[in-house]
Amino acid sequence: MKVYLNGKIVPKEKALVSVLDHGFLYGDGIYETLIVYNGKIFKIDEHIKRFFQSARMTGFKMPMTKSQIEAAFYKTLKANNLKEAYIRIQITRGYGDIGLDPALCPKSTVVIIPKEFHGHPEEYYQRGVHVAIVNVRRNHPMALNPKIKATNFLNNILAKIESLKKKAYEAIMLTIDGYVAEGTICNIFIVKNRTLITPPTNIGILEGVTRGLIIRLAKEKGIKVLEKAFKKDTLYKADECFLSSTTMEIMPVTRVDNKKVGKGLPGEMTKKLLSDFRGKYVNQFYK
Repeated sequence: MKVYLNGKIVPKEKALVSVLDHGFLYGDGIYETLIVYNGKIFKIDEHIKRFFQSARMTGFKMPMTKSQIEAAFYKTLKANNLKEAYIRIQITRGYGDIGLDPALCPKSTVVIIPKEFHGHPEEYYQRGVHVAIVNVRRNHPMALNPKIKATNFLNNILAKIESLKKKAYEAIMLTIDGYVAEGTICNIFIVKNRTLITPPTNIGILEGVTRGLIIRLAKEKGIKVLEKAFKKDTLYKADECFLSSTTMEIMPVTRVDNKKVGKGLPGEMTKKLLSDFRGKYVNQFYK
């Protein structure tokens, strides 16, 4: 694998960052993960826009323009001869003396890491996955706003550890007030009485790019959509449930805390939305 590091393509073994980089010392950085279909990056404009939003919310002065980031993505993909992949860009505050003041870091560190990716196993989509509601709560927006895609991921990691102990595919975190928030790397949707429901962004969740596409697609198909806060009892009683993210697309959930969702199989609306999502947004890359 070859990695983009501060303007150069280097072998991963030589992609070295100082131990005094504030990304390493303090988790002081932001990132985005994008998916590549047949050599083309999916919804690149939306992802870069959100990347710049994270920069503004954390006081980062972006060292690259949108067009420079896009060019760097494709340069990295070409260097690795990748057409089916995911690609991650990360910018940290950079090298500096120990201390929390961002002014200690005169120059940001920019890293782009690609990885070959052909999607998740099809059996996950056929059978659905198991999620667990964990005790670790999602960061409160006034502490560390989940709208920031920050490299400080300890909140999510602790939730993931708890879900692994429960042998679950993914953790579902609640807000401090006990409302269903999101997974460690994904948004969540439920279906109840033919209505598609997902937590609103103002409770403290990431504004997922795929989440937004699903909401738009569902409305186009005449499905009633509510962005509404709900608690875990509502999740337990849902007719259907699925997760969404850049890499998952739409992932059916068939068990929550070992309780069946609906009939314990991917629901009809979930399957239809997945088919329509791929038909509208993914298949175009293979024509």
